[in-house]
Amino acid sequence: MTQSGQPVIRVADLKKYYGDVKAVDGVTFEVARGEVFGMLGPNGAGKTTTIEVLEGLRGPDAGTVEVFGLDVCKHPESIKQRIGVQLQSVSLYPRLTVTELLDLFGSFFDHHVPTKQLIDAVDLGERAKAYSMNLSGGQQQRLSIALALVNDPDLVFLDEPTTGLDPQARRSLWDLVKGLQEKGKSVMLTTHYMEEAAELCDRVAIMDHGRILEMGTVPELIGRRFKERAVFFDTSPKLPPEKLAQLGGVTRASQEDGQTLLYSKDVPATIGALLAMADELDFQPHNLGIRQATLEDVFLDLTGRALRD
Repeated sequence: MTQSGQPVIRVADLKKYYGDVKAVDGVTFEVARGEVFGMLGPNGAGKTTTIEVLEGLRGPDAGTVEVFGLDVCKHPESIKQRIGVQLQSVSLYPRLTVTELLDLFGSFFDHHVPTKQLIDAVDLGERAKAYSMNLSGGQQQRLSIALALVNDPDLVFLDEPTTGLDPQARRSLWDLVKGLQEKGKSVMLTTHYMEEAAELCDRVAIMDHGRILEMGTVPELIGRRFKERAVFFDTSPKLPPEKLAQLGGVTRASQEDGQTLLYSKDVPATIGALLAMADELDFQPHNLGIRQATLEDVFLDLTGRALRD
């Protein structure tokens, strides 16, 4: 659902260092107008630092960073009128109500969305008169998203927006993001959730150790790395990994969180060889199953670790 024309974000060889730590180490990407663009990666990958440079909260050490065609270092005020920012952690005035906070933030901008409309959008109607300090973690998260939308921004930054939300609230936020895109808005989000990235994002960049390892649509990312299906079962010390990798049809084998994965280009051959080996070693492969490769498989293959590590 992306639109043509000048990209709303253009980043070229961005670098941001903290002493010897290369938080962002030569990142390059663009976000098209009307696109939902996701950054996926573990804590410390450089996602939040990248977003904070784009928002004007941190200065880059090197590289080009443009939002709406404007240099973020030279035109921060012009950019801030047109973006919405939801931070990973937020500190709100504890003795202001939800309504008062939204009214206050709205006053900072030349143009703002009516407060009731924002409250309804994030389903906080019953808490409109509640002090922010009395909101649950999930309600505070929804309020922070409403605050990011107060100026009807053309570009919205959402940093781990559904952390701490229950499944129903997470789905509601997904609908909200889709609604923003339908209105022609652009969204850049970071997430820990594979399902969220696959559901919302037109394209995904996988980051680790300050670099983008892969970028593209979810089907592209999977297709580049996997032509196979995954055979999975509970890991057992009776089945040596080096022998599993040599089974018929298997192109690679891995173990993660008590589960063994065999990526196979010939599933019947792999299953047959696995069961024959299991009989020989007097072993039963528990919770045996087959599935298509997923975004999580791509991440594991790229980084050697699960996203939640």
